[in-house]
Parts: sequence; C-alpha cells; structure tokens
Amino acid sequence: MKILVIEDELKTVEYLRQGLTEQGYSVDTATDGLDGLHLATTGVYDAIILDVMLPGLDGYSILKSLRPSVSTPVLMLTAKDTLNNKLEGFNAGADDYLIKPFSFLELLARLQVITRRTHTKEETHIHIGDLHLDLLARRATRGKRRLDLTAKEFALLEVLASRQSQIVSKTVITELVWDICFDTNTNVVEATIKRLRSKLDTEGEPKLLHTIRGMGYVLEQRP
Repeated sequence: MKILVIEDELKTVEYLRQGLTEQGYSVDTATDGLDGLHLATTGVYDAIILDVMLPGLDGYSILKSLRPSVSTPVLMLTAKDTLNNKLEGFNAGADDYLIKPFSFLELLARLQVITRRTHTKEETHIHIGDLHLDLLARRATRGKRRLDLTAKEFALLEVLASRQSQIVSKTVITELVWDICFDTNTNVVEATIKRLRSKLDTEGEPKLLHTIRGMGYVLEQRP
C-alpha cells in the first residue's frame, strides 16, 4: 500500500516514514499544504495522513479541495482536539481523526480500518486459470499448490493479476509496487519477476506470466 503523509513537523514526518516503511508501506511526504495537495491530486495513494496546521494551505482546505473528486481515505492528525475541530474535519471529508501526541500502534490500527473500508468495496478475489489470489488474506494458490511469496512478490502479482491480459510496463510496476520515484534503470523489477515466475510457473504447468520484449509484462492464460 502507498501512503501520503502531509505534515510540517520534520520529526513527525521521519517517525511516520520509518514506522510505516517497516510495516511494508510505501510512503510519500509533503511538508507544505500546496505541495501536499498537488501530490494528493496527481498521485495514486491508498490513504492520506493529513495535519491541520500547515504552511501554504491548511488541512481543512486541502480536504475541501480533494472532495468529492478524490475518494482516497484521509486520517487527520492534529493537536486540535475540540469537538468543533473534529466536526470541521469530518464535515470537510475526513475518514478519521487522531489527536497528537499519538500512539503509532493506534495510528496503524486506524489506518488499517479506513483502508479496509475502501478495499472491501473492491474485488477481493482474482482468478486466472487455476491461479487464485485472495487479496484480503494476501494468499496466492495455483491449483492445490500454495505459492510462498514475499510481500513484494505478492504485490507484483496483484498488480499484474488486476490488469489481466494487459501489458504492464516497468514504469507502472515501479510506481505501484515500489516508490513512485524508483530508479527504473535498476534490475529490481526483472529480479522480482524472475523469482515470481519460478514460483508461479513450474514445469508442466501452462505459463501465465509472459514478458513482452520492450514493453513490459502480462499475466494471462493462453491457449
């Protein structure tokens, strides 16, 4: 999952970046309201953690600009703890509201709740031939064989499976599986594809993962 943190306190930014990264999230950050609004409207995120008091543009104004065209879940993180402050945040379109100082474990739990609400509305199972992905359990099986995948390998498989029969470029993969600014000149995509293919397409099974030279990769069942 990819998270956008819009927060001007640098210590809080680094604390959240480190904690969320350790939990397997990809994290983008902005320390200015205008920069945060730009990233929120041009990037693809599973959730946004948004401070209220920001230079350039406050959190309430950012929310009002985002809604209703951007439906990304938003967790407001602020020292403003009065009922009126909370109501203003919810009325602007916040999904949850957490008061500073905060427990990282509570923030993580709240983040999981608001992202789960979004993802449970979407497809939770994908079938391609005898390949089955359970997106909620983060489990993949092929026939009766369970695939032992790392977090990145499963994320890559999910990206390809959700775009069944579509060619997915290396640039798109690096944006969705790794960070949006990931250096596409490295061989990490090819290395992960190779590991995934060795687990997905074993000898005697029809090949599902195909390389389209010069264009990208496609996951599909072919005759």
